[in-house]
Amino acid sequence: MGALAQKQQVVKEKNSMNIQETVQALMDSVQKGRFEEARTFLSDDFKVIGFSSSPINREAWLNLSANLMMAFADLNYHFQVHSIEGNVVNTTSQLSGTNSGAFDFTNINMGVISATNRKFSSATQKTKITVKGGKVTSWAMEPTEGAGLTAILAQLGVKLPATKNKRKYL
Repeated sequence: MGALAQKQQVVKEKNSMNIQETVQALMDSVQKGRFEEARTFLSDDFKVIGFSSSPINREAWLNLSANLMMAFADLNYHFQVHSIEGNVVNTTSQLSGTNSGAFDFTNINMGVISATNRKFSSATQKTKITVKGGKVTSWAMEPTEGAGLTAILAQLGVKLPATKNKRKYL
């Protein structure tokens, strides 16, 4: 390998590591409940795609993440980085925890769901996380049977109310 090729490889590896470090730092912040810190890793136009029928913006995702931490004090994302392709980090997560607190759904017109004290473990879900300019710009979730909020609530024995608005978020 020539000198130029070696330099290009080093730059590529450094860029990949920086992207991976950004994604891992974001998830570490969320997992520890440090949502202001997590916000610093997200672009202003950050979107979560695939969680609901329409994209979720940064503030809604941070709010949902905070609600999850309040409802599941032992929440674990089992987050893993698998590969990096350009500025996209391919990951998986598999949520588990015990519903020890109330889950506030008032922002999606479903009220507050009381703690069930039940455990849940969702299916592993693949995600593609895009990083541009040192910030996470999108988090695309692959549809997965047994994963997502609806699956979690089902394991907890929570019946979703029939409402026009719920499909927008679940």
